Amino acid sequence: MHPAPSVIVFTALSGLGFGLFMWLGLGFPGFTGMAAFGSYFIAYAFSVGGLLASTYHLANRKNAIYSFSQWQTSWLSREGILAVVTLLVFAPVAIAQIFFQSDAWNWLGPIGSALALATVFATSMIYTQLKTIPRWNMPLTPVLFLLYAVAGGALLAMQAKVAGVLILILVALQWAAWMMGDRRFADTGTTKGTATGLDRIGTVTTFESAHTARNYILDEMVHIVGRKHSEKLRMISTIFLGVIPVLMLLLLPANMFVAILALVSHLVGVFASRWLFFAEAEHVVGTYYARG
Repeated sequence: MHPAPSVIVFTALSGLGFGLFMWLGLGFPGFTGMAAFGSYFIAYAFSVGGLLASTYHLANRKNAIYSFSQWQTSWLSREGILAVVTLLVFAPVAIAQIFFQSDAWNWLGPIGSALALATVFATSMIYTQLKTIPRWNMPLTPVLFLLYAVAGGALLAMQAKVAGVLILILVALQWAAWMMGDRRFADTGTTKGTATGLDRIGTVTTFESAHTARNYILDEMVHIVGRKHSEKLRMISTIFLGVIPVLMLLLLPANMFVAILALVSHLVGVFASRWLFFAEAEHVVGTYYARG
């Protein structure tokens, strides 16, 4: 699929923001006053900023309001509702900790943490449910979304050692997803013949494309990434996402400077991985536009 920048920013930043909310709800890093303000500011900025970025993929951004109306059938609607509820639940907790140095509303924290994880899960299901994109349609997709959020959130919550371990697990599972994803389309057995039902009478080939020029389907659903290009980006993602942050977090003394450098490196890796998530996704509609 075409890797739209708005959707890459949305999935990367909102995941980190809600991941940080998960840790804040559990009492980490346990700040009050202006230090707590900094933590909540980052969580809200990443979460809200990511959600707003997603609207830039709409032709008319005013239509975003309608995404809340289909909660019974749409994971997109469920994600939007869960996101708003999560942000509202954390509001009294943040106000009490920042302005009153009080834990009076801390009992809402674990509820907010569960809602934050539910929001990330709902985001992942927007993509996991799509049987037309076999690379996404597997159980490992929501696991990765949740792990990206929890590991990145641990970094933002300054839980250095925990973040290091979680990122190691994340990198291992990401490589497993890449390897499994490379086989998913072929494993479905989807061809022009199975798609049209004509495979029972012979081999189906394309005589001529349905369009003589670019169209919406080609622009949005068909994107070819060269194998060498893909492998190079996977290595870049691995190095910045995992190798550099893990070495820094597990081997160097825990301090603000190390945490910031590790976070910057991790963000670079996250964006590279998210670009690949969309760019490598083969939609079955591409079968109709392939020669042969």
